[in-house]
Amino acid sequence: MRFWWVNQNQTYRQEVRGGYLWSPKRKANQAQNPFYDFMREVAPGDVVFSFADTVICAIGIAGSHAYEAPKPLEFGVTGAYWDKIGWRIDVRFSALRLPIKPSEHMAVLAPLLPNRYAPLRSNGAGLQSVYLTRIPDRLAAALIDLLGAEARDLVLGYRVADEPSVATAVGLLEWEEHELNQVQTDASLAETDRQAIVLARRGQGLFKKRVLTIERACRITGVNREEHLRASHCKPWRDATNEERLDGENGLLLTPSIDHLFDRGFIGFEGDGQVIVSPVAHRESLARMGIEPEHPPNVGGFSTGQRSFLEFHRDNVLLRSSFLDQLT
Repeated sequence: MRFWWVNQNQTYRQEVRGGYLWSPKRKANQAQNPFYDFMREVAPGDVVFSFADTVICAIGIAGSHAYEAPKPLEFGVTGAYWDKIGWRIDVRFSALRLPIKPSEHMAVLAPLLPNRYAPLRSNGAGLQSVYLTRIPDRLAAALIDLLGAEARDLVLGYRVADEPSVATAVGLLEWEEHELNQVQTDASLAETDRQAIVLARRGQGLFKKRVLTIERACRITGVNREEHLRASHCKPWRDATNEERLDGENGLLLTPSIDHLFDRGFIGFEGDGQVIVSPVAHRESLARMGIEPEHPPNVGGFSTGQRSFLEFHRDNVLLRSSFLDQLT
């Protein structure tokens, strides 16, 4: 269990009522933002303290890992934001009957703030630049003590409960269905092209044939029987243009379980073939699927085109933040 702090001044009502967190992937100028990037390392069961209007007013328990999803409809006034893709996490929020104002308790809290990416100034003032940040266990424990029995029941009650099932990534499914409908109703596409693009979503058809001209087996398991392999997109079908959806260099041949790990960002690949394991991936499950988490394999190099698409995967799909190791 990790502990997180989210500043929700502008989105508290929508996110707490809707049961989720959502952030863009980058700033408006496309620069990286650690407080968005941290979304990639939240795991089911993590605790989220919701801060809005100068008080901690809700506690949430994460119900999913981060996944790609459009900006929620309720954030705006018209239309769905199908072109504004960010990170979404399903969270079960509980509003607190007795919220606290951290600024009134800084004698206790200030010494416990992290040196980097703190959610508050030492005087208790909020930081508008912060969306989500990880907080140390000692700071989380102090907040729970200040909030009292209600917070302890929420956090400790989860600890003794059965492990909940991970919520379905509804936002991701809705987005993929929208993209599929766009293809199916695109009058500018020939019927054969439309069918090929639709089949490519499931790693089959023309796309798989093109991947087979480059790849011969699953890079992880070594399985080389075509009927047991899917052509998995490095730049996901949902993110790609129609041309990229059929580009053989945008694919790897993977068994279904490895395809799942790759598609949801639990593993990735460096350009030289080194397998990357997400810090939030379930270690025991990976071992059962043939990946030793502490000693991931090198599967051999990739073509220039593959390396470009794999870079997109590392930047936009892999559940790993390059900023988190800077926290103290």
